[in-house]
Amino acid sequence: MRIAALSLAGLLACSAQAAVITEELEYRVGDQTFKGYLAIDDAHPGPVPGVLVVHEWWGHNDYARQRADMLAELGYAALALDMYGDGRQASHPEQAGEFAQASLASLPQAEARFNAALALLAGDGRVDGERIAAIGYCYGGGVVLHMARSGADLDAVASFHGSLTPLAAPLPAGSQTRIAVFNGAADPMVPAEQLRAFRQEMEAAGADYLLVDYPGALHGFTNPAADQAAARFGLPLGYDRDADQDSWRQLQAFLQASLARKEE
Repeated sequence: MRIAALSLAGLLACSAQAAVITEELEYRVGDQTFKGYLAIDDAHPGPVPGVLVVHEWWGHNDYARQRADMLAELGYAALALDMYGDGRQASHPEQAGEFAQASLASLPQAEARFNAALALLAGDGRVDGERIAAIGYCYGGGVVLHMARSGADLDAVASFHGSLTPLAAPLPAGSQTRIAVFNGAADPMVPAEQLRAFRQEMEAAGADYLLVDYPGALHGFTNPAADQAAARFGLPLGYDRDADQDSWRQLQAFLQASLARKEE
């Protein structure tokens, strides 16, 4: 009985101390090294669903990692991946544009970089590799939509203030990947005609999709640093707290519905 009591006390102590744990990861694609950041809450019995987080055009920075932490607090294993290599980050929009353009110059190469992170997350013993989603911001939003269109093994993708124009072929009919798009209606980088074309693409494919267009919201509306970047570089960016909070709330419901399907 004394041993059992001690074991129970130990379990209670572990439970009380359970929290999000993070890991710095390195993985390779060809001869290049990439940096990853994994966040998972050890209070949740595994395996848990996984979510990839694709950064803005600034690169693999603290903002992407913060979102990974927030996903871990919800019970997911979240991997903030690296699309540029070596964890590179841009300090100026011109440099960010160069990094983004170079990463997408070869779509097969871009897909290989994404899929390497996908395999890393799905292969973790704490993760249910059959239940994986991806979310992306700005540049990353365009990346996750491309991966859905290219047939990546993802249950769902969500884009926040990302480009909606296909990088290659549109979403094929019969795609099983659920899609969510959270867009700023005042974002000059996503004009109305792009929004209309996206709706037509989704309808033509018979997609299971959600499109939320926030009135008055600018590009980068989820990132509190958007206002500072707008002032410093004269960019049409802006943080919108209401749109940020609502899109995160809707993402939670979207992920729960998308990643619970295989449990039924």
